[in-house]
Amino acid sequence: MFHVTPRLLLRPAWPEDAEAIHLGIADRGGDRGIVRNLASAPWPYSLDDARAFVKRVQDPRLPSFLVTLPGPGGSQVIGGAGLGEDENGVELGYWIARKFWGRGYATEAARGVLDVARSLGHERLVACHFLDNPASGKVLRKIGFRPTGRVVKRFSCGRGEESDCVELTIDLSPARAQELPLQAA
Repeated sequence: MFHVTPRLLLRPAWPEDAEAIHLGIADRGGDRGIVRNLASAPWPYSLDDARAFVKRVQDPRLPSFLVTLPGPGGSQVIGGAGLGEDENGVELGYWIARKFWGRGYATEAARGVLDVARSLGHERLVACHFLDNPASGKVLRKIGFRPTGRVVKRFSCGRGEESDCVELTIDLSPARAQELPLQAA
């Protein structure tokens, strides 16, 4: 599955993307800043981890995308975004490589995944962000997620421990569609 936003192409991961994913997440092996905010990525994040990621079989109801910037020489991988499942339901997750932070790509990619979720018939999504990652909470609130009032423990492979997460949710049902923030042009 593919999805186009004003600046980004969300597409499946291919085997040849493993190195770009590894560099984006591990930033040449020395940056734990992204991995520590993901639940399932280990630290250190190796090229073999990226290779295993691109080989995963996807559930068509829960697509996972690479976030790419289209360009003249092909697209550049700048992150990942997609849907998963946890005990609370269908969950939105995303990451953006550090050198692309602060440009609105996380918000745009997450909003694109919301569009896909809605088209797949999902009516409610959940998301969490670690307490020490308020920037992710800001992205989620910007696209219409609302805090549930719960702080839950979530295991992070990259941290090697459970940490407190703020839980948020969004109602995507057709009756609520007009209440969601509009996509920026």
